[in-house]
Amino acid sequence: MYNIPCTADLLKQSHIPMALSITPFAQLQANEHPPPLVNLGELGPVRCNRCKAYMCPFMEFVDGGRRFQCVFCSCSTEVPAEYFAHLDHTGKRVDCYDRPELCLGSYEIVGTKDYCKDGILPKPPAFIFMIDVSYNSVKSGLVHLLCERLKSDILVNLPKETGAEESEIRVGFVTYSNVIHFYNVKGALAQPQMLVVSDVQDMFVPLLDGFLVKLSESEAVIDSLLAQIPQMFGDTRETETILGPVVQAGLEALKAADCAGKLYIFHSSLPIADAPGKLRNRDDRKLLGTEKEKTILTPQNNFYTKLGQECVVAGCSVDLFLFPNSYIDVATVSEVCKVTGGQVYKYNYFQADLDGHRFLEDLKSNVERPVAFDAIMRVRTSTGIRPVDFWGNFYMSNTTDVELASVDSDKSVAVEIKHDDKLSEQDGAYIQAAVLFTSISGQRRLRIHNLALNCCTQLPDVFRNCELDILVNALCKKALQDVLSIPPKEVREKLMNTCAQILACYRKNCASPSSAGQLILPECMKLLPLYTNCIIKSDAVQGASDTSTDDRSYLMHLLNAMDVSTTNVFFYPRLMALHNVEVESTTVPPMIRCSVEKLQDSGVYLLENGLSMFMWIGMNVSSDWVHSVFGVQSAAQIDIDKSQLLDLDNLLSHRIRNIVKKIREERRRYMKLTIVRQRDKLEPWFHHFLVEDKGANGTASYVDFLCHIHKEIRSLLS
Repeated sequence: MYNIPCTADLLKQSHIPMALSITPFAQLQANEHPPPLVNLGELGPVRCNRCKAYMCPFMEFVDGGRRFQCVFCSCSTEVPAEYFAHLDHTGKRVDCYDRPELCLGSYEIVGTKDYCKDGILPKPPAFIFMIDVSYNSVKSGLVHLLCERLKSDILVNLPKETGAEESEIRVGFVTYSNVIHFYNVKGALAQPQMLVVSDVQDMFVPLLDGFLVKLSESEAVIDSLLAQIPQMFGDTRETETILGPVVQAGLEALKAADCAGKLYIFHSSLPIADAPGKLRNRDDRKLLGTEKEKTILTPQNNFYTKLGQECVVAGCSVDLFLFPNSYIDVATVSEVCKVTGGQVYKYNYFQADLDGHRFLEDLKSNVERPVAFDAIMRVRTSTGIRPVDFWGNFYMSNTTDVELASVDSDKSVAVEIKHDDKLSEQDGAYIQAAVLFTSISGQRRLRIHNLALNCCTQLPDVFRNCELDILVNALCKKALQDVLSIPPKEVREKLMNTCAQILACYRKNCASPSSAGQLILPECMKLLPLYTNCIIKSDAVQGASDTSTDDRSYLMHLLNAMDVSTTNVFFYPRLMALHNVEVESTTVPPMIRCSVEKLQDSGVYLLENGLSMFMWIGMNVSSDWVHSVFGVQSAAQIDIDKSQLLDLDNLLSHRIRNIVKKIREERRRYMKLTIVRQRDKLEPWFHHFLVEDKGANGTASYVDFLCHIHKEIRSLLS
């Protein structure tokens, strides 16, 4: 909401949660500039003496510019002599528009030694690639594919500072099955050296010098190593794997090098070998949707949670790439990613020739995007409101600091804010989110975002200035928290009640009088019932009978850190017609509603939700269209196992491929294209994403849900 109720009672009466969604390193739009970097030298950031808020455009300078009054706590602080400037006739500093921190909402400031651990400036971060070389990984073609493409496609794209010649990030390599192999890839060596640690109960790093190296200094040795790994393990028969000691090994290596960094772990099966972090197979799909489902959706022990906490302290973030052929217990192993601000990627039944492209695209975009390490975020608010609840993938050792071992454009944190006093319409409300982090070049910096909001005393003003997309983001994160503690039926009822109470409050206090039989919705919340129903039906919250336990845990993990635009399309997928596109146009076709009623037998439609992409082909589609795009005569002849469209030399083929490419570029993860013919065995799975229709597991259609909500509103009003 962009207009905050002045009192807690008014907020409670509206039933709308006051929530923020913060993506501190959000991807820049084409017309945006990156936040400018302010360097105040030895002086460091200028802050309020009392609440420690950072200098921002809302601070008021008084006493001829010698002091400033903090907008967050009203304390008056002396301006350092080096920072002093005179005020003009309006009371503004004369250098106001020369200093980003005095005129912009977002900017970065270089931190001094006081902002570093133990007062020592940090070293450049490191990436450690840890490859599972057990039988499953070798057989699926993963090891061969990764070693063949890691250097040419991935390492050449390591992130670097704007204007820098090369990346400062160091890289290291580890392979493992039930023992761990470290590699010395020092540039001076003729061949890489392997050092094996077989005592996985007590993990240590067998070498310091030569493990983490700059790519440019050890290129030939790294090439040699990546060529040798598939040969060394090509005939392995080892099927048991470890995981806990692998994370410990990466953590110890970063600690020994005294730098922050990231572990990329490529893992294929449940870690059942006798070692720390050993897990048992506890999968029981029958429990999903029952009151006992939380027993398999919560971690089976706290080993990986505690390990994650140790990683955060050292600034070590973990990204897990999973390639399971069976249950791998995502609920437990993903904890180490959740706590460190890392990510999980999952490729079921991975085959290098079919899924390799998708995996490499995901890895490439993960490695090359801008990233910050060893980050701490604090949200400060003006007097009268305070942050009370935080949702996302991070760690909090106290009630105010959100700690992230790494943070990038995909990470979002949702914050609930509550009143602790009355607000006034004249003063408004202010929020500052500050992130202290280590940049990719090893510089300690602060990224600061500021927001000013109006306050109001009337409910119509609240409803006029609500932001539905943020409300949906907050509701789904609240629901995910509830899934792990209360029965599924109560989670659904809680969501329905919230929706009904918000709309009943509007009807009672804001709408013009009319007959009780009429459903009246606020302008900016017309789609609240639609999205509420979509959250209830979603695989992450509801869990369909054909969703595996691991898939459910995986979706919950992803949703927990999603930003607003991603949750938007995740709950209500984008559906568009392709059979009538204009071949000359370059834009993505308009969306149509997600209902089977909108599909024609003679049509072709593309559906995407940010994670999956489907092309549905009707039985009676024109043979010319099929021939132009697929190079065959009829829909029945299309090879649906191929997830790549053919590169045919005609305008239509070019246009369809461009649409798919454009949509993939908009999304964070590479979406594999699944082709579904009408009345094929895959069609029910496609229908599952048509969220306005009745669900296969008995969930309500949008129309039925709207009727139910209307009934609830009427009973609340009477």
